Amino acid sequence: MMRVVVTGATGNVGTSVVRSLSADDAVDEVVGVARHLPEGESPPKVTWAQGDVLDRDGLRRLVRGADAVVHLTWLIQPSRDLSRLWDVNVVGSVNVADAVAAEGVPVLVHASSVGAYSPGPEDGRAVDESWPTHGIATSPYSREKAYVERVLDALEAREPSRRVVRLRPALLFKAEAASRMRRLFLGSLFPNALARASAVPVLPDVPGLRFQALHTDDVAEAFRAAVVRDVRGAFNLAADPVLDLEELADLLGARTVRVPVRLARTAVRATWAARLHPVDVGWFDIALRCPLLDTTRARTELGWQPRVSATDAVQEVIAGLRERAGGPTPALAPDTAEARPAEFATAQGAREIDPHPGTPTG
Repeated sequence: MMRVVVTGATGNVGTSVVRSLSADDAVDEVVGVARHLPEGESPPKVTWAQGDVLDRDGLRRLVRGADAVVHLTWLIQPSRDLSRLWDVNVVGSVNVADAVAAEGVPVLVHASSVGAYSPGPEDGRAVDESWPTHGIATSPYSREKAYVERVLDALEAREPSRRVVRLRPALLFKAEAASRMRRLFLGSLFPNALARASAVPVLPDVPGLRFQALHTDDVAEAFRAAVVRDVRGAFNLAADPVLDLEELADLLGARTVRVPVRLARTAVRATWAARLHPVDVGWFDIALRCPLLDTTRARTELGWQPRVSATDAVQEVIAGLRERAGGPTPALAPDTAEARPAEFATAQGAREIDPHPGTPTG
């Protein structure tokens, strides 16, 4: 019997990973761990457990007897509270690694990111998993992802018999995560009407700013494969094509205006300082400086192939924004007008957004 414990099981990635694992005949039980548990019907073979990655003793109890742990817990907000982000993202990941080691769990699959990589090559070529993972210095998210990579290096060095897998995906999109993504990245002042075709007449076209994306259900298949296949190490995950702001403008029916990098970066910093949105300038720097991903290893060793194009994944989440789409868990709660005032009280990233609609915490 294979028992798999999934931390962060109710978010964008977690809900898809839980579904994918539960559909695999090699998996007998999936334990979804989250601070706020969903109500209603669960996928087959799935049980839910309340837990917190900062509770070291509780983590050990949760992973005891597991055949694999998939670690997905990661905070994006409150982006203005760096100590809170460090505690959950870094200390929490250390706690998971320690619990896995202490309880003798043979497999750990960790959600890393394209954001863990050092700045990409000047010629813009795609890189494989050997590219350095020292992060983008100006991005707290990137620094934390890079630090956890070193934690995993140490775990592998101490106990080389354990299978440690780290997946490094590009940006992840699905319709049922649209409301959550709006809350995390666009903020309480963003009107959903702007996601309609031609509602935004102009978008900036920043030289060199491009990104890769994929559908969250596709990345979930990579996590499932990493659990059930005898693989270890890092895997890049992305779908074609590579996107830039011109392609995004086409999806929104907008035209583009060329904006110099320095001016665009200054504007992001200024609007962040004015609390017009919850995203710090580090996210701009990730988009500008992170490398493109070569996914050859995932396709050959994981047998992984994305089914949804990057363009279609982005189109799906844009449609989800228009429709205020959400999912069945508290973390993916649909957008509501009634929730906006309480969300606004989080001061655009100063305090954590409670997954129960509209209730700020912190």
